[in-house]
Amino acid sequence: MGLLFLFDAVYKYGRRLANGQTDPAFRHARDVWSFERDLRLPSEHTVQRAVMHWEPVIHTANYVYATVHFPAMVCFLAYMFLRHRAHYLWIRRAIVVQTLLALIGHLFFPLAPPRMLSGSGMVDTAARFGPSVYGKPDGQSMSNQFAAMPSLHVGWALAIAVGLIAAHRSRLRWLWLLHPLVTLLVVVSTANHYWLDCAIGCALLGVAVLVVPGPAPETALAPNTHWAWPLKRGPRASPEPATADHA
Repeated sequence: MGLLFLFDAVYKYGRRLANGQTDPAFRHARDVWSFERDLRLPSEHTVQRAVMHWEPVIHTANYVYATVHFPAMVCFLAYMFLRHRAHYLWIRRAIVVQTLLALIGHLFFPLAPPRMLSGSGMVDTAARFGPSVYGKPDGQSMSNQFAAMPSLHVGWALAIAVGLIAAHRSRLRWLWLLHPLVTLLVVVSTANHYWLDCAIGCALLGVAVLVVPGPAPETALAPNTHWAWPLKRGPRASPEPATADHA
């Protein structure tokens, strides 16, 4: 887990290098907004407007955005390490590749989120209702607010779902896809991401899964039982006494 925290710190520092690119960030934001309208995608503003009718829902969305992203990944990787070691190594490597590709996007395609884009009609729900995880978009902050492209909130949520689906065989495992779906609605309704950010965050996971070798077939279906609770067993049968043959 220490490796995860170190990697996250390096990633955040790398994002910080893109701070201060205000002009290209807003130019890209206008381009993305126009491109989505050309594709006839539904407006993010429509989603936010529907959610804003229920203040408890938007409060919940703000809290989910602020508090779930990284802790969910920590819990997921810890579970996979303890219970599905072969899949853990595979999905961890895929997430590293996905995140490094995302960092390249943050550095070379700074993008202001919808909440910062004038003319979009969208509201910064975190600033209005709280809690907010961002301060001013300056070079002193470790959080780069111009790193909207791609969305790792959605990309990591999909990685968690893919890892859990691959490691289990229950028919109910497909319900894990609700996690990235809910995350998608959260990041859009809070005006932190565009549809395109989310799509590319997911596409990067697809690239990572293609380049990272999967777990060996003989180990993929075998859960790690080292940390499993021991099963209750009955009393051990006492050995039969040895008998000597007499002539």
